[in-house]
Amino acid sequence: MNIFRLAGDMTHLLSIILLLLKIQGERSCRGISLKTQELYALVFACRYLDLFTSYISLYNTVMKLVFLGTSFSIIYYMRYHKFVRATYDKEQDTFRVGFLVVPCAVLALLINHEWTLMEILWTFSIYLEAVAILPQLVLLQRTSNIDNMTGNYVFFLGMYRSLYILNWIYRYFTEIRYRQWIVWVSGVIQTALYCDFFYYYIKAWRNHERLKLPA
Repeated sequence: MNIFRLAGDMTHLLSIILLLLKIQGERSCRGISLKTQELYALVFACRYLDLFTSYISLYNTVMKLVFLGTSFSIIYYMRYHKFVRATYDKEQDTFRVGFLVVPCAVLALLINHEWTLMEILWTFSIYLEAVAILPQLVLLQRTSNIDNMTGNYVFFLGMYRSLYILNWIYRYFTEIRYRQWIVWVSGVIQTALYCDFFYYYIKAWRNHERLKLPA
């Protein structure tokens, strides 16, 4: 554990809290991609199977359970809550996630650290997380006005992975033989996908304008 890893985890947690506050407080999920939320749930379900096989620390276990629980809670709200589901932009949230899931699954079978089911599923989750934000970004591009809570949610979600890159750099220089090429490359790709959003988010914040992404 180091300050960058902790900051990344807390930023990730903050993004989820902001999303839940939006959904529960406003009883609305307008501007939120259900497809992205389902992809994240799949990511966590595949990655955290080790909850049944190994114990690392109380912090690690709690964080895994929190991410799993909140992910499926968000999906429940968006699919089944009487008021929230009525605000879901189904007509706009049309990204074909098969184009993300299938290539990531094939890549996990071809490029992994070890040919075991647990390792392949973990690798699949790393690849899928790198691109899971795409349906959300596409939805935001189709939305003329992005509310503050949604914009802040996506911003902090992107910052979490950016902080993790600093964590990897720190570990590279402080830990002997620390190499995780699959995680590194996937993380850089994931962060790169946010760059355009970061630019318009900061621009809107500096100019005191409502966030809007170019179509």
